[in-house]
Amino acid sequence: MRDTIFCVFSVLTTLVLAIVSLRYFTDFYLLSFFYSFQVHLAVAGAVASVAALLVKRHWYALLTLAVSVVLAVHGVVMMREFVEPAVEESRPALFRLMSFNIENDNFANGPDIADMVIASGADVVSILEAEPLLSELPRLLKIYPYYIGCGVGMEQCDTLVLSKRPLIEPRIRNLGLLWRNRLTISTIDFDGQKINFLAAHLTKPYYDEFHGLEIEDLAEIIPSLSGPLVLAGDFNTSILAPDVQYLMRSQGLGTVSLEPATWPIRAGAFGIPIDHIFTRAPLRLKSARRIENGFGSNHFGLMAEFVVNP
Repeated sequence: MRDTIFCVFSVLTTLVLAIVSLRYFTDFYLLSFFYSFQVHLAVAGAVASVAALLVKRHWYALLTLAVSVVLAVHGVVMMREFVEPAVEESRPALFRLMSFNIENDNFANGPDIADMVIASGADVVSILEAEPLLSELPRLLKIYPYYIGCGVGMEQCDTLVLSKRPLIEPRIRNLGLLWRNRLTISTIDFDGQKINFLAAHLTKPYYDEFHGLEIEDLAEIIPSLSGPLVLAGDFNTSILAPDVQYLMRSQGLGTVSLEPATWPIRAGAFGIPIDHIFTRAPLRLKSARRIENGFGSNHFGLMAEFVVNP
């Protein structure tokens, strides 16, 4: 009986570790979902290995434990690679940004989300799957008179960017080949400092090769924009995904020390960050926090503050 239990633990642990380890050999789209959970799965593998050792002392359980630890540690190292140095708390923020995928059939919570946006104090608000806010636009525009999306620049109401300040040359682009109008590009002037602002909504990573194509589009668009830049939105994958790692490295993007987990809602702080706010120097993130109330969405929203280095 002990041998059978040990065998079950070992087989399941081996399968999980093999799937995660494939990221070092191939960026196969069907496995991208698992790559985002590398740390979680490696920790689970370590726990299963310890459980196997308690059932039966065997060298194979020690091997899977060692592999689990290596994968977990390397996952943390990869997440830390793009962390920018902390900004002094005393430095005043240049502007505040909210980014939130509110889920396109979340109509019952539209009024409450609009109330939250108005009370947030954010200078710029990026709402994805924004149709529940379409009926709330008249009162939102009293606080945020400048916007793109939901009838302005696109007929759809997927991406909505609201701003207290004028949007300079706002435009909308397609990403990849699957969905239309899922990237907005604009420039906003904050007291003489112009900031390039990109709001993106990417496809789920296991939808064929579309996610990788969208990342390639972003990698072509970002270099065409000079100066400070912020890229925010729903990437549907964590920073551990190989294609997101490529984007971060190739474009010199940075983030905060610990990205808040935004999905799944039920996992709370033990979920993964699939909604991101990235910056390019000289723009820096002063802080990024999770909006704790999900307002019926399957994502948590993010609120961030920024500074610009001299």
